[in-house]
Amino acid sequence: MDISKYDLEIKHHVFIQAVKRSISPNLIEDTLIKGKLERFGKHGVKFISEGSKRKIICVGQIVGTRLTIFTIEEEK
Repeated sequence: MDISKYDLEIKHHVFIQAVKRSISPNLIEDTLIKGKLERFGKHGVKFISEGSKRKIICVGQIVGTRLTIFTIEEEK
């Protein structure tokens, strides 16, 4: 998905969780740009990036032209 056509808003909670889980901001950016998109519910989206050691999931919502990322998860 091309996220350049959306106004991107990343909540402060994402960065707090990323520091706790030792996920770099570059990895968050790569997940949003190159990750697989899964839609759920009316506005919900998940960007999933799978690596050899872990899976990074950015959870957010799309409302109008605004893409808001509000949490990040990690699966090993």
